[in-house]
Amino acid sequence: MTDPTRLKGAFPGAALPTRSAATSRRINLPTLATIAAVIAIIYFAQSIILPLAIAMLLTFALSPLANALRKLGIPNLPAVLIVTTGAFAAVALFVLVVASQLSSLSASLPEFQANIIAKVDAIRDASSETGLVRRFSNMLAAINAEIGAGARDDLAGAPDPMQVEVIERQSIIGMVSSLILPLVSPIATAGLVVVIVVFMLLERAELRDRFIKLIGSDDLHRTTQVMQEAGGRVGRYLLILLTVNLIYAVPVGLGLWLIGVPNALLWGLLTLVLRFVPYIGTILSAAFPLFLAFAVSPDWSAVLWTLALFAAIELVTSNIIEPWLYGSRTGVSPLAIIVSAIFWTWLWGPLGLIISTPLTVCLVVLGKHLPQFALFDILFGDEPVLAPHSRLYQRLLAGDAVEATSRAHEALEDAYIGEYYRDVGIPALLIAQYDVQRGVLAQDQHDRLVLVAKAMVADLSDHVEAEEEDAEEDGDRPGKGFRILCVGGRTDLDDVSASMLMQTMHAEGASARQIPHGDLLRERFRAVHAEEYDCVVLSFTDPSPSRASLLHIRRIKQAAPHLRVGVAIWAMADEAEAKSDPEVRGAFSVRDEKLEEARAIGADFAVSSFEDLLGETFRSATPIPLPAHHSARRGAFRKAV
Repeated sequence: MTDPTRLKGAFPGAALPTRSAATSRRINLPTLATIAAVIAIIYFAQSIILPLAIAMLLTFALSPLANALRKLGIPNLPAVLIVTTGAFAAVALFVLVVASQLSSLSASLPEFQANIIAKVDAIRDASSETGLVRRFSNMLAAINAEIGAGARDDLAGAPDPMQVEVIERQSIIGMVSSLILPLVSPIATAGLVVVIVVFMLLERAELRDRFIKLIGSDDLHRTTQVMQEAGGRVGRYLLILLTVNLIYAVPVGLGLWLIGVPNALLWGLLTLVLRFVPYIGTILSAAFPLFLAFAVSPDWSAVLWTLALFAAIELVTSNIIEPWLYGSRTGVSPLAIIVSAIFWTWLWGPLGLIISTPLTVCLVVLGKHLPQFALFDILFGDEPVLAPHSRLYQRLLAGDAVEATSRAHEALEDAYIGEYYRDVGIPALLIAQYDVQRGVLAQDQHDRLVLVAKAMVADLSDHVEAEEEDAEEDGDRPGKGFRILCVGGRTDLDDVSASMLMQTMHAEGASARQIPHGDLLRERFRAVHAEEYDCVVLSFTDPSPSRASLLHIRRIKQAAPHLRVGVAIWAMADEAEAKSDPEVRGAFSVRDEKLEEARAIGADFAVSSFEDLLGETFRSATPIPLPAHHSARRGAFRKAV
């Protein structure tokens, strides 16, 4: 006799890893209007909001250093001044070095002209007369000559044009405004950022309390978690990104210096900054040194060495350093990073491009914990927004057998086949049954869903065999020796659920077979050879099957009295139900009265969960005979006739 507790151990309580349940959010016209108004304010008030955004991100990055100094016993004001002075002094030194390197580079540019012309001529000479480069060059020359000849013909008969010189008289105030203001504006913005960062660091505790009061003082636990996660995630992201960029930029600078590329220090510093730009920063940082290597070297060796340098450093950084340092993700999907980069660049230009990812991280953290900002977590978060069973149902509806199967294989890397069917497969069929009952699932959609679901189940047979072999090696086969017949109760969806149940039985070591619900007819059931089985299980996805469907129990027992007959009226698994829409959760519950009705008709057991079903199926017991009152009623009727 198999212990039911032992069987339940095969299905750990933890469900497949997914995101936490989130409140359903729908985009409506007021929400869209609010988003549009906020975007307009951000765009037109960028001169005010941009310094605040930069200052906020710098505050996130510098707060851990200030807190570390506070722990060493340094008062708050000196700690803030030390951190900000060191940080902005490093930025000022960086700007001065870059400016001096650019000045030196501009003075050397005329020297590179001869090498560039020589290489272009070499490329042209290397191609044959019939080559693509030669033909393209000749075409451009011919077009240019034709245009020049036409212009000369037009001017031949025309009088000489009169030269006109416009002299604009500009006041001293206008001259000062055109010369001084473009220089003063960036300096003033930088100074404003410095002041804001200093005061934000000094008042960070007060600002935290005010923010908590603003977004929800009634739930201090949640708001405190938001503050800690936002600050920690953004600060950690900036610190790790700066570390990775340093690790990347230092070898670039040294390598370019060894290769002989001019101003190697400049390109190392620019690489440090440009890699803050997501994805395209690395390409931009390599483009300028490659062009200079092309310009300064009489041959192609410098270009090839520069290309090899960037390729080697990129491979090491992307495959070793970044996976090692990024112990946790930013929480933003890769596509969202690209979209946010485009959006913030459109709003704020190059500075928006650099700070796009940290700003998006902040919005995603807010959306994860606060219902008011849930839209950002749904749009930009890197966690799946649909529960696994809802996603499987959507793929089945779409007829996408490839993705449905591939996601099932991916999930089965960390779960047993029974766990997957319990938490994903059966719940997906329950949603389909619910849509059938509501009349929203068209017949062609239903047929396509059933066809794809059957194909997916058939494709997972390899996992069943692998689990059965592992269980046999470990001696862990609770179903060994049991012969089970799994039958769909009434519909095609029931047949699919019976197939899932059959594979679960196989994985547990039992000998199982599945037949469709059409074979429950008396004539067809006789051809099944019921004497070869110990137990028959009727599987229903309808949480309230009709009495006519349950009467199959009596027919089976009349045809094969030796069989134990069980009924599985599937309810949504707890974890899957917790991730379902709150408005429909009640639709997936199974009433005890329906289970009692199945037992009263003659079922040996009636259950609604995988664990209870396996516990009852893998149990040696004498079949319960049909209730006697049915025979008594027939006899009374015959006597009356």
